[in-house]
Amino acid sequence: MATVRPFRVDVAEDVLTDLRTRLTRTRWPEAETVDDWSQGIPLAYTRELAGYWRDHYDWRAREAKLNRFAQFTTTIDELDIHFIHQRSPHPDAFPLLITHGWPGSVAEFPHVIGRLTDPTAYGARPEDAFDVVCPSLPGFGFSGKPTSTGWGVDAIARAWQTLMTRLGYRRYGAHGGDWGSVVTTALGRNPSGCAAIHLTMPVAAAPPPDDDGADTDSDAQALSRLDYYQQWESGYQKQQATRPQTLGYGLVDSPVAQLAWIVEKFRSWMDCDGHPENAVSRDELLDNVMLYWVNGTGASAARLYWESSGAAFASSAYVALPTGVAAFPKEIIRCPRSWCDRVYNISHWTDMPRGGHFAALEQPDLLVADVRAFFATIR
Repeated sequence: MATVRPFRVDVAEDVLTDLRTRLTRTRWPEAETVDDWSQGIPLAYTRELAGYWRDHYDWRAREAKLNRFAQFTTTIDELDIHFIHQRSPHPDAFPLLITHGWPGSVAEFPHVIGRLTDPTAYGARPEDAFDVVCPSLPGFGFSGKPTSTGWGVDAIARAWQTLMTRLGYRRYGAHGGDWGSVVTTALGRNPSGCAAIHLTMPVAAAPPPDDDGADTDSDAQALSRLDYYQQWESGYQKQQATRPQTLGYGLVDSPVAQLAWIVEKFRSWMDCDGHPENAVSRDELLDNVMLYWVNGTGASAARLYWESSGAAFASSAYVALPTGVAAFPKEIIRCPRSWCDRVYNISHWTDMPRGGHFAALEQPDLLVADVRAFFATIR
């Protein structure tokens, strides 16, 4: 019988001391030659955020917030998988598997876990309750780092199926964003216990130019957004998909490099009016960076792109499971419903009024309301 072992976040004090030392000894580059973020995260803000991280950020307090949730590890295919498993106080709660992406982590989800597991505490109905299972992707957070190839999207989806079976859930729903959307889509194609999926970033290819209805305004906007992403926002993806090991030396050795690599993407992909702290707190940004830093996952997390860089568009197999979509306006890739209908059995679609790529952090109330509404149709 495979074991599920209790887990508590408890970072060694010498890791925190080393972090402060490295932040103090940072060798800084010169400032950018522009007055915006077009060359990357600005020097002044990076120094300010790094100084706060060193002198004021209280990891022990943030650690305690993570430890409010029940956490465990279990070994699947010879790899340790870390996960939050927060059961609802309400009977007949529906199991919900939530998967993060890059540069995210389970630190994205504290605002939604309570709302999902204990809806009456937030003014909702007990019949809206979920048992939440939230694993750390292989090579991310407190999960183990793969030591051999093969941990791509399909392997992760199979591991998640094993995890849910091991926890005793024969029927469950799944939600994801970023890589979590891709993994959740893979679950939807081979459902084995998964009853329905909910996504914030469904991915579908554009129809051919000669396809009827292909030249609509929504198609043009989506293609323009995709072109901008490929030209100006996707350099990280190319590097992580081709040379994750080379990149990893800098990310694992320098906390400022890891901070800059992540926070620049938070700013670019959130609905934040130009500054990340307009959308989430400084501590929340650093919580997420810390889960990469303390575990030294700069290379292992990047390696998912090497394993699965084409996975989002690789399969044309239709997802027959009921699919819900929460479409946030500042999502990095926002495929129109007409594209997604070719790939998914969409039974629920919501165009959100605000929010971006990190919906669980940015707009937890909107996201949770949509998750409740969708899964109410299949419970």
